Amino acid sequence: MFTGETKIRVRYGETDKMGYCYYGNYPLYYEQARSDVFRNYGCSYRKLEENGYMMPVISMNINYKKPSFYDDLLTIKVFVRKKPGIKMSFDYETWNEKGELLNTGNTVLCFVNKNNNKPCMPPDFFQEIINKHFKEDDN
Repeated sequence: MFTGETKIRVRYGETDKMGYCYYGNYPLYYEQARSDVFRNYGCSYRKLEENGYMMPVISMNINYKKPSFYDDLLTIKVFVRKKPGIKMSFDYETWNEKGELLNTGNTVLCFVNKNNNKPCMPPDFFQEIINKHFKEDDN
């Protein structure tokens, strides 16, 4: 398993008329956290794309528990619990500064070869990075 986290402050323009952080912002926060995790483990999305791979989101789920508000500092925790193959699953937790769990989520992405637009296994350089964080029985 590998994990990471990102801090994101809710901006005023991300709130709705009720003063809550608009629910549609969380997928963007998840994307930022996911990108940061990749970068922190030595493989950015840019590197994947430059090497001929895309990773479109093929499913997403969010369970909202509590709202966040303007200027809240959120911690988005990311978990990859299963070694990826053609698909890669990410779990998320969003926490506020009070230590309250605001929401949980999951996205599944698929590795796609940019040349033929077909699903594929991750590139070797990515698998080398990932393999360091999973035991053989984590499949």
